[in-house]
Amino acid sequence: MKMLTTSKSDIALAAAALAGGALVAFPTETVYGLGGDAFSGSALARIFDAKKRPRFDPLIIHIADLSTLDKIVLWEALDNNARKKLDLLAEKLWPGPLTFILPKRPEVPGLATAGLSTAAVRFPSHPVAQNLIRLFQGAAAAPSANLFGCLSPTKAEHVREQLGDKVDYIIDGGRTNLGVESTVLDLCAPLPTILRPGGCPREEIEAVIGTVGTGPVPSGPAAAAAGGQPSPGMLKSHYAPLTTLVLHPAGKLRDIPEKKDEGKLYFKTPAGKTPLSENTRILSASGDTVEAAANLFEMLHQLDSLGLRLIHAEETPQDGLGEAINDRLRRASVSRTPLPECALAGKDTGQFRPGR
Repeated sequence: MKMLTTSKSDIALAAAALAGGALVAFPTETVYGLGGDAFSGSALARIFDAKKRPRFDPLIIHIADLSTLDKIVLWEALDNNARKKLDLLAEKLWPGPLTFILPKRPEVPGLATAGLSTAAVRFPSHPVAQNLIRLFQGAAAAPSANLFGCLSPTKAEHVREQLGDKVDYIIDGGRTNLGVESTVLDLCAPLPTILRPGGCPREEIEAVIGTVGTGPVPSGPAAAAAGGQPSPGMLKSHYAPLTTLVLHPAGKLRDIPEKKDEGKLYFKTPAGKTPLSENTRILSASGDTVEAAANLFEMLHQLDSLGLRLIHAEETPQDGLGEAINDRLRRASVSRTPLPECALAGKDTGQFRPGR
């Protein structure tokens, strides 16, 4: 594994490595992605192996030019109404943290799409991601650069700690801006449907195309036949710290007694609760959901490293990015059996400390 900077020469090196079948972790505006050639079966297999990711969980294909859609999307399988909505959304909200579920061309490997007839596609806005993919002159399948089921990486260090030598290169672009994964919108459904809330708020989508539904909804008959998930991030337990997390309604966290072996994650600064303990983190002092989303995974990483028995977290308002934050916290609060790969890795490396 080699760390790279965001210099032109390093990005060119990473692009050449992608073309040669290597895995490159790179920053996007959401979280760090683990990139591989979306049309290379061997590169895709390496992504699944590195993340210990089940094959039923599809990957998101990242592009840096709208013309690349012609290589991915089976246009004749998309009805005119859906195509119009895609065009509107792409004009208003791409590049950005919004992924579309679209019918795929036969050339797109089934490994990238969990065997489904649809593909998840995104045009990221991060300049490093765009430059890398443009120089690569292809499309990069890039799920979050972490071990499956564990906290998503918002810094290059998070990638290095979880994946190590399983990735060939890591481009260190600093901390990501949004801090939560992209919103996934199924345009193959009769009503455009959000399968995973994320960095593009529902309100922004509905301002462009009107009312959208809420998943999970299979994208077509192939979904049931193949047994694949129509979108990544739909498992009941996901995006979780190793320390047990308990989720509480908004405003209830301040009433829980402080304990040395328990941590707290507040949405905003609680009234009358200062000074706060060293095991406490606040997502946004002012209660801003954009700031809270940016801090979510980083603060969970911090609390997870303290060797606590429990982490108490509170829900956020449901508006804006609050929907995505609550989605991640709910999935993180579900108990996991068996333990995810990062827990097993921690036994050997000491990098991860599950709650006692």
